[in-house]
Parts: sequence; structure tokens; C-alpha cells
Amino acid sequence: MHNLVIDIGNTNSKLAVFDEKTLVHYQVLKQIVPAELIGIIKQYEISNSCVSSVSEDASEVIHVLKSNTNYIPFSTQINTGVKNNYESLATLGLDRWAKVIAANGYYPKQNCLMIDAGTCITYDLLNDRTEYFGGSISLGIDMRFKALHHFTGRLPMVKWDKEAGIPKGRDTDSAIKNGVLQGVINEVEGFISSYNKENNGLTVLLTGGNAAFLLEQLKNSIFAPQIIHDPYLVLKGLNEVIAFEYVQKN
Repeated sequence: MHNLVIDIGNTNSKLAVFDEKTLVHYQVLKQIVPAELIGIIKQYEISNSCVSSVSEDASEVIHVLKSNTNYIPFSTQINTGVKNNYESLATLGLDRWAKVIAANGYYPKQNCLMIDAGTCITYDLLNDRTEYFGGSISLGIDMRFKALHHFTGRLPMVKWDKEAGIPKGRDTDSAIKNGVLQGVINEVEGFISSYNKENNGLTVLLTGGNAAFLLEQLKNSIFAPQIIHDPYLVLKGLNEVIAFEYVQKN
């Protein structure tokens, strides 16, 4: 039985096919074309599907899935065993909730801090009592560069190379890069340090488009042994939802 899961984000969409818990296909798309989606459904003989979207309108994608698969709607009302104490479920991002569900499925009864470095940087904790209370939402790296340019009169819009590391601030361009990138690293380390004080044996799950950059910068930090890079965390959560719903109905 193959499951198709799609994470529609602010910048890109991620699509994956699972055979039970085994990932057999993955791709990143700027735009989901219905004909290509139908091709994947036929190629892998998809049985079930699920979508997480930060977009207000994913109706075209959902229509294709409903017409060609057993489509399972995903919302913050779906619960696979987590005690959700978030006070405004209507505004809880589906991608954040999917990550919590994935952490519960893959790291049960553990203190897990999920850090998603994408358009925004989000921090969410699932504790070892399977309780979720929320977390924090911060500016993403690209958003910080844009903000410096937009809200000042003379600071340029700089481009940064994820593989170049953090430069010394010897001119305006490099000073902006140093300030933004080192600031993000300090923020991430600060959050991990703070959560470590309250949660024993903390596992840090790092995901998102800029996760590889953060991982490289943190590889020599005292927190490195705690960090697991998992680029498929949201997709794994959606697959857990399908598995949960399948068990419930059978």
C-alpha cells in the first residue's frame, strides 16, 4: 500500500510516496501540476493521500487527490495520541502539527525539540509525557536579510551562499551576512540551551530548507550530539496520520 503526502509551503512544495514507513519517492516542486500529480498516483498505484498546506487555496491539488485516491483531510483536530494543549488551534500551522505527530511516531516518550528553518524559524516541543503546548515563531534567514534592506535607507539586499559559512564583518555586505547568520546561530543555540534546562535527554530534530546550513554551523557545538537532521519530518507526520486513520477504520 503506497501513500502520497504533500507539504505545500510558502516557497516550495514537498511531495513524498511512502510504502508503509519507507520513503520510496521524494521531490521538491515550485508548483504542483495536476497532470504530473496524476502521473505519480498512477506510477506508484497510490492508495491514500494527505496534504499539509500553509496556502489558503490548495483546492486544485485536493480535488485531484479526492478523485484518484482515498484522500484523508488533515487538520489540527486529528490527533494520533498527542495531548494538544495549544490554546488557538485555529491558528496552529498544519506543518507544525505534522512535525509534532512525526516526533510522537518516530521518537515516542522522548523530549523532542523540533526546529524548522524555513521561511520562518519555528521551535516546538513535544515532551516525554506526549504533551504539546506550542513553542516559538521567529524570522527566517531570508526574511531577516529582506527586512534589513526594506526598513533601512541604505543597507543593500545581499545574497548569501549557504555553503560559504559565516564571513567576518569587514565591509557592509559581510557585516550584514555576519549579523544575520551569526544572530540565527546564537538564537538556535539559545533555544536549545533553554530547553535543555527543563527537559532531560532532549532530542533536537532539525528540518526545513536552511537546516543543512544550521547543521554545518552547529556540528562542533556542545549540542551536536543531540541534533538529528530530518528533512522529511512534516511528510513523515502526514504519513503517520494516514496510518492512524487506516487503523481506526479497519
